[in-house]
Amino acid sequence: MHGKDPASCRHPRKSIGAKRNPESADAIRQAAAEILAEKGHAGFSIEAVARRARAGKPTVYRWWPSKTALLLDVYHRQKQGMPEPDTGVLVEDLTIFLDALFRHWRDTPTGAVFRSVVAEAQSNEAAADALRAYLEGRLDHSARMVRRARDRGEVGAHVDPLLAIDMLVSFAWCRLLTGRLDMETAALRAAVGLFVDGWRPLPGGAPAPA
Repeated sequence: MHGKDPASCRHPRKSIGAKRNPESADAIRQAAAEILAEKGHAGFSIEAVARRARAGKPTVYRWWPSKTALLLDVYHRQKQGMPEPDTGVLVEDLTIFLDALFRHWRDTPTGAVFRSVVAEAQSNEAAADALRAYLEGRLDHSARMVRRARDRGEVGAHVDPLLAIDMLVSFAWCRLLTGRLDMETAALRAAVGLFVDGWRPLPGGAPAPA
């Protein structure tokens, strides 16, 4: 070997074109997660990820069109296992949802990662596009809690579930970006109640105000 690093003698992972090779994709995600844990957002780059995963930069960019897209993919996967409550009571569902989200942001590196993504999206169009696409998918998913509540008559028919959950998530983002994630469960429940009280069915089934 003449003193060469054995890792440098390995063959690069093979790409299979536009379709993701699951082994290569997992290696890229793992490399991205490791670099985030070691160096944080400031030390994260596609070059570093490609080098560690033994993948070509064009392959990474083919599957994740921007650094932020890859960051959000890793961030989302780190959130796997978060509760998807369906207690039959919307205030409880949303309290469980926010409590778990706040704890995850506060107790793992994901909070700092997501703050950095939001900050980058303010001045980087590709980051803004990736964040917007991610948010649209997550809002639609989380809005199921409000849709179920509307179906059972707990929320008025005039309430747009997507807009309702957007309001709640905006509250969560504000707490994240200003470093105020230390709310106790009881305080979160009270905050959720303020939202849900405004979504109740209108008296006598009256139409929504124009």
